[in-house]
Amino acid sequence: MTNEPSPASDSALSRLLDALGPAAGRKGPPPVERWNPAYCGEIDMRIARDGTWFYMGTPINRPALVKLFATVLRKDPERYVLVTPVECVGIEVEDAPFLAVEMAVDGDGDARQIAFRTNVDDVVEVGPDHPLRFERDDGGGVKPYLRVRGGLWALVTRPLALDLIALGDQRRFGGIEQYGVAIGGVFHPIATVPELDRS
Repeated sequence: MTNEPSPASDSALSRLLDALGPAAGRKGPPPVERWNPAYCGEIDMRIARDGTWFYMGTPINRPALVKLFATVLRKDPERYVLVTPVECVGIEVEDAPFLAVEMAVDGDGDARQIAFRTNVDDVVEVGPDHPLRFERDDGGGVKPYLRVRGGLWALVTRPLALDLIALGDQRRFGGIEQYGVAIGGVFHPIATVPELDRS
């Protein structure tokens, strides 16, 4: 017996799946930023902090289905939505919609290049269109995020975060001593030196 969402169990979901048919064979994500259908309300879909997608409380265990939904995910000012040319439905995202699960590093110092693969197989190189940002978790630890596209970010998994932070060095940046990592000629501050001394 399968735990996958049944298209017949929710009319919004079935319409969404029907509308996605042609999108599945396309190269790259569809142009969701250009689509402006009517908002049709929320559906019972959630992306947990660990990157697991749930529908009606049940994990969606088919990677191909998760990847399909991920191609039509968009962050609007009010909410995360799954959007097609004809319909837009809201979903819940507990933290970031994606996880960065693999990292490739080439070079070092200011010439270093870093690319990440997400849990839905987006491959993204850190750069002006795909910046990093660093936040603090409730325990004071560092949480790196990578912008994948539009307003969608990937949380860098803890093992990769530790590897990323280990590439860093201390520099005077913005008039203060900071610890960060240089990628593609850009210094990405992680924490000020006084913050590091307190942790």
